[in-house]
Amino acid sequence: MTTPSSAAATAGGPVIVNQIGPEVGACLRDHPAGFTVIDRLDRDVAPWEGLPDETEILLTGPSAGWRKAPTEAQPLPKRLRWVQSLSTGIEAYPRWVFEGRRFTCGRGVAASAIAEYVLTAMLDHAKGFSDLKVHDQAGWKVKYDLDGLAGKTLGILGYGAIGRAIARRAHGFEMEVLACRRGAWDDSDPYARPAAAPETLFAASDYLAIAMPLTDATRHLVDAALLAQAQPGLVLINIARGEIVDQAALVAAIDKGKLGGAVLDVTTPEPLPDGDPLYSLPNVVITPHISWKTPAFMAGFLRDMTANLDAYLAGQPLTNEVDLTRGY
Repeated sequence: MTTPSSAAATAGGPVIVNQIGPEVGACLRDHPAGFTVIDRLDRDVAPWEGLPDETEILLTGPSAGWRKAPTEAQPLPKRLRWVQSLSTGIEAYPRWVFEGRRFTCGRGVAASAIAEYVLTAMLDHAKGFSDLKVHDQAGWKVKYDLDGLAGKTLGILGYGAIGRAIARRAHGFEMEVLACRRGAWDDSDPYARPAAAPETLFAASDYLAIAMPLTDATRHLVDAALLAQAQPGLVLINIARGEIVDQAALVAAIDKGKLGGAVLDVTTPEPLPDGDPLYSLPNVVITPHISWKTPAFMAGFLRDMTANLDAYLAGQPLTNEVDLTRGY
């Protein structure tokens, strides 16, 4: 393996390859540990190719290169001990990347931004702000049909960092919050009550936010059978992964009037091809996978990355380490 000609390094410390961006490289070079930092930002090169033999830490993201990676294991540096991903989800990476090394993700970095997106989606559905703007006196005479969030029930499918951030904000709007999660429930949680199963959640909710990771167990979890359990008028909000929802079943449920609508920040595939039936449904809002975006995102990632680097150097446990037996 060879070091790319664009590599820029500082002497000493573990060799870190940065495939994320210049902000990451600058942060690493300011670290007192004096890492050897190599920027490898060429998106035209497969992310596993050309890594220096001395690479100990790889900082990367869910690029098209990883998504197109072969299922057969490809050579990686023998000294590679740790891979840190920019994203929360890990489905973009082939399984062989995880084997024989630690892998951490960006879990929780975008929780606040995504929670705000969910609240915005619910408020827009209840208030219809885009329809309220008046352009002349005639607009003042229109009878607007407005709703509110107070007293409504929000179901959250998946209750990790993002789910909790959503619940905390919904609680502030006096919503009843129910959540369904895989792990044990924390009875001290002041913002939500547990739902026994997804079917219970769909039957009780006015709004339902999907905030769970994509795994083999959750792929197409939201199918025709589960959508049939929905309370009439339920609005589905997906900020997780498109593959969790059977989109054909979703279109059918909306066409039949079973659901009140959907807000989808994620779809299968991304982007949806022109002519997809979801585009033509008047009560479906599609956004281009941007719920996580704020200026604070990179600062939050750098903060967590630096904390993990310090823990790594000290031989301490890493946060947000992926457990392949769970799939996240």
